[in-house]
Amino acid sequence: MKYSLSNLAASAAIAGTALAASGDFNVLTMNVAGLPAILQGNDVPGDKTVNSKTMGSKFSEYNYDVIHVQEDFNYHAAIYETDSHPYRTATSGGVPFGSGLNSLSRGQTKYFFNYNRVKWNVCSNASGADCLTPKGFTFIRKTRTNPSLTPVRVQVDEGIFVDFYNLHADAGTEPDDLTARAANLKQVADYIDVNSVGNAVVVFGDTNSRYSRTADAIRVFRTQNGLIDTWVELIRNGVEPTAESLCDNPSTTNYCETVDKILYRAGPTVDLKATHWSYESNKFLQADGNVLSDHNPITANFTYNPGTTLRQSNFWGGPWGNWFSDAPKLATLSKPKAASLTVRGADRLDGVSVQLTDGTTFSHGGSGGTAASLSLAANEFWTGAVLCQGQKDSHTRNFYIKATTSTGRTVEAGKTTSDCLTSTAPAGWQIVGFMGQDGDEVDQLAFVYAPQ
Repeated sequence: MKYSLSNLAASAAIAGTALAASGDFNVLTMNVAGLPAILQGNDVPGDKTVNSKTMGSKFSEYNYDVIHVQEDFNYHAAIYETDSHPYRTATSGGVPFGSGLNSLSRGQTKYFFNYNRVKWNVCSNASGADCLTPKGFTFIRKTRTNPSLTPVRVQVDEGIFVDFYNLHADAGTEPDDLTARAANLKQVADYIDVNSVGNAVVVFGDTNSRYSRTADAIRVFRTQNGLIDTWVELIRNGVEPTAESLCDNPSTTNYCETVDKILYRAGPTVDLKATHWSYESNKFLQADGNVLSDHNPITANFTYNPGTTLRQSNFWGGPWGNWFSDAPKLATLSKPKAASLTVRGADRLDGVSVQLTDGTTFSHGGSGGTAASLSLAANEFWTGAVLCQGQKDSHTRNFYIKATTSTGRTVEAGKTTSDCLTSTAPAGWQIVGFMGQDGDEVDQLAFVYAPQ
């Protein structure tokens, strides 16, 4: 079963209750050579506008679930003119204003959280004009929350989340280029450490890096973030190459290495596995057989399954404040169970806390508002919650929570609104922790489930 990823902007209320989904999705990354022809011809014959329209039509023809493009500068409109993916990021501008990074999704579902553009802290003009544009990376948190519209269907109402990163690192092989590129990749790795704690992650884009150039520091994603390179895993039998193996364009083999990469990891609440990797070069050709870009596009397919020891609910609230996740700590515990709950609120939801039977405590948000607590019996589990969201200072936040146990007892805090989400642990499961974003209040919140 293939699932469709989500809208770049919209959100909607969903009631959660039963099983998380299983299925698969594919991704494509392609540097579309969109610098103005007068500045860079990319050694690609033909007219760039015509080539860009052909790329857009190929995106539609092969209907990839999620596409990341780089160097999408001055021919962006031509690509989008012929592409039919319904959910696409707006251009950040041509040279010299835009990053050239964009994402496209064929999604039929309703969530696409946290689209952020981040500029590199370090760049180099040693081999070109990498500092001419605000190159960097983008971050998207995506979730599937509705049943697939394909003939093979499963029941879905708990969140399956994957964090997607697109990047275009500094080019060139001069010493300053190598230094800048290593800094670029470390910047993404550090961002993942802060903003994707406890989450499945897929990084795909133009790293301008090769394993044969140790100064490129591409291994930082493995050593720091625990990411797996899909090409290394599936094509090179898990062995990172040390000798350079250059590719033709279009490539006639998957064994050679390009600078375009797709890397990933699973998360505590979702199992993610790469099952296919390939150059898509021969699918992206001009009518006369010439290439459309100076980069070979690459694709990978992933299967996903809900976690066996931890799962999570959908999120509610807005993407503000600092990211947190109790899932990594919960993954180290044996049979976690809530012993007591404390929620704080007044006009909005100020804070949430759960203490487990082993003494582990997870607290998020601030100390404002009035506290309400509930102690659970030995055979009583936290099984459900209602969250209500609203607007404060033009930001969506959580205003209210009502927690319910397996015996029907409740504890609540904050003020209700008309925009609420009910989350219920799957049968035989319980709520034991949280994910979300917070500051002095609880901006965004989801619940972590474990078996009873």
